[in-house]
Amino acid sequence: MHASSMALTVPVAQALAPVELAGLAAAALLALVVAWVAWKVLRTPQNRAPGRPISDDATRREPLDSQTVQVRSAADQARDRERQFLRGGLAKTRSEGFVSRIGQLFGGRQLDAALVDEIEEVLLRADLGARTCKKLLDELRAAVQKGQSTDPAALWASLRQHADKILAAAGSATLNLDRSHGPAVLMVVGVNGSGKTTTIGKLAHRFAGEGRKVLVAAGDTYRAAAVDQLDVWCQRAGVPLHRGKDQADPASVCFAAIERGKAEGFDLVIVDTAGRLHTNHNLMEELKKVGRVVGKAHGGAPHEVLLVLDATMGQNAVKQAELFKEAVAVTGIALTKLDGTAKGGVVLAIAETMGLPVKLVGVGEKMQDLRDFDAQVFLDTLLEGAAGADHG
Repeated sequence: MHASSMALTVPVAQALAPVELAGLAAAALLALVVAWVAWKVLRTPQNRAPGRPISDDATRREPLDSQTVQVRSAADQARDRERQFLRGGLAKTRSEGFVSRIGQLFGGRQLDAALVDEIEEVLLRADLGARTCKKLLDELRAAVQKGQSTDPAALWASLRQHADKILAAAGSATLNLDRSHGPAVLMVVGVNGSGKTTTIGKLAHRFAGEGRKVLVAAGDTYRAAAVDQLDVWCQRAGVPLHRGKDQADPASVCFAAIERGKAEGFDLVIVDTAGRLHTNHNLMEELKKVGRVVGKAHGGAPHEVLLVLDATMGQNAVKQAELFKEAVAVTGIALTKLDGTAKGGVVLAIAETMGLPVKLVGVGEKMQDLRDFDAQVFLDTLLEGAAGADHG
């Protein structure tokens, strides 16, 4: 390039530099304006993506107050599900049982000695038993004698309070089947027709579903039909059945099953027993023998002895519990057919008379219809709608 041309180009370039910078600044400013406008447009409700609301103060959010946002615990939610489930199972007890009948006794009446006597009759007819009724009503009678306020709400609150105490005093409702060394052993006893076989099948299904390796021992060797029925339930539950020969000694079959359980690494052995007639001395002695042999097969076993009772039997179920408890160390009750009776109050009679916790309740024929017993859920559902009876 010629020297004179170069001399001319340098001043021109120097003159144009501010213009270019100004243009770049203007472009940047324009870009910022466009971005701001686009942001405002996208914030309008009609332009938001579905399900993605943006609050006006999205850019200055503060931590939420923990007192205003209450997150319900998993236990609370589980209890709500159990209440819903038991509501149907206790329908007869609630509509035809003592709760409904006591409610009918009130017609603007205040609680007096005569009304307490009427309430006692209702409770006795509901198969709560004399001992349980006395415990529930002693405080009410004392309040009447002292002339204290005794309106219906006070009655229900008192009944609820004493029912809580009765169930709490009976002991833990949790099945204690966790064993780190060798299988846990659950021995199941009860009379024919109580629902013992179906209860075993439902328990096997539940524990297998929880990932436990379960073996069922067919200890009712006197009836081939009983073993066949149990086999059907085990197939449904997907667990093996250990069975002996027909008429084999029940204790020997149970012993062999526990030995197999230890050898093959089972987590739980459920031992069935014959549907003993609780009035037959010889059969009850045989049941005692099974209990002793189970203990020899595995130290500390049986870890739970579950007595299956039919809720529709009422006070007869309590009598059965007394005799079975004499024969073996019963640790808890499985109360079946609760949905088919108005005598659900027998739960209180069993707990009070026998000092035994109800651990399971059956409210239907399906696998999931055998439920863990929760005293608070049971009483909430049983006394639902009764004045002063609701808790929490």
